[in-house]
Amino acid sequence: MKTRVAHLSSVHSWNDVRIYYRECLSLAKRGYEVYLVVREAPKGLGSADIHTIGVGSARTRLARIVGATGRIYRYARRLGASVYHFHDPELIFVGMLLKQGGAKVIYDVHENVPQQILTKDWLPYWSRRFVARLSGWAEQKAAQHLDAIVAATPSIAKRFPPEKTVVVQNFPFQDELITPEPTPYACRPPLIAYVGGLTTIRGAREMVQAMEYVNNTSEAVLVIAGSFSPSSLEQELASMAGWRRVRFLGQQTRAEVASLLGQARAGIVVFHPSPNHIEAQPNKLFEYMAAGLPVIASNFPHWQALIGSPPCGITVDPLNAHSIAQAIEWMLTHPQDAEQMGRRGRLQVVERYNWEAESAKLLALYEQLIESL
Repeated sequence: MKTRVAHLSSVHSWNDVRIYYRECLSLAKRGYEVYLVVREAPKGLGSADIHTIGVGSARTRLARIVGATGRIYRYARRLGASVYHFHDPELIFVGMLLKQGGAKVIYDVHENVPQQILTKDWLPYWSRRFVARLSGWAEQKAAQHLDAIVAATPSIAKRFPPEKTVVVQNFPFQDELITPEPTPYACRPPLIAYVGGLTTIRGAREMVQAMEYVNNTSEAVLVIAGSFSPSSLEQELASMAGWRRVRFLGQQTRAEVASLLGQARAGIVVFHPSPNHIEAQPNKLFEYMAAGLPVIASNFPHWQALIGSPPCGITVDPLNAHSIAQAIEWMLTHPQDAEQMGRRGRLQVVERYNWEAESAKLLALYEQLIESL
């Protein structure tokens, strides 16, 4: 009999890269019976090794927090899993209830939640500090009772009891984004790639504005694969002068992302210096490196250390569109140096920043918890 485990999320999509493609698939390959309980699940899509359950979408944030959370608990309880692994702070109470039922429960902390809340535009400014403190208190209380904390970065791990916390970093598979026949770097068009969600604090405005400042003779194009939040941001950016040099693809499959990166000259990630970003480790940074692309990244000290020395990219002031434009121009006018940067980044992924090493820590944690049942 396979051991049944369940991942729960009321926020993330069913095909979230960390949850579905990395953690759930790694567990399924190890022989676990894996369930994924989310708001909306596909029919006839995904892996046959993972049973996806959709509990129903919610029209508003409040309906998601109250309604979807309750439905996720009811579905999860029926599964009778040995291990429950939840991914959102709003599911802390669900995790505590499942723990009382005798299962092992893991909280997967993707972000520094209190710091993240300080930048939430949908919260009134005056309430953010209070909500941040409340969320931090809830996480600390839950950590005392839950069986394990999985932290996405060493910085996040510092907030939780070390004896219960395992750092499982969100690195890509070594060869996940390598296409069979990528375009030779010297033959690639002047494309700069951005993959992921587009928000104000993730530098969406500055990236588009930078394209206005890039030398017109370069024919540079910013190719975006992702979605806007809020959706009105797309209309705002489309009215900017730099948008004429932007190609917006929308959400892309993993194969389509790999194809895009196999044609691009550089990958860009210029998050703003918000408290939650300065020590973050954005997934896209390592995906660019895995694809052998040089990176243009925010000049945070932690990010500069990740990029290494000699560097695998250029760091810039993320609030300065002219600085971003200069980095883009450098990448396009120094192709040999840029290609060498990409090779250094690729080597770092092969040697250090890969999911193969991180998944071993996740699987060891599961084995430890199941042995203690």
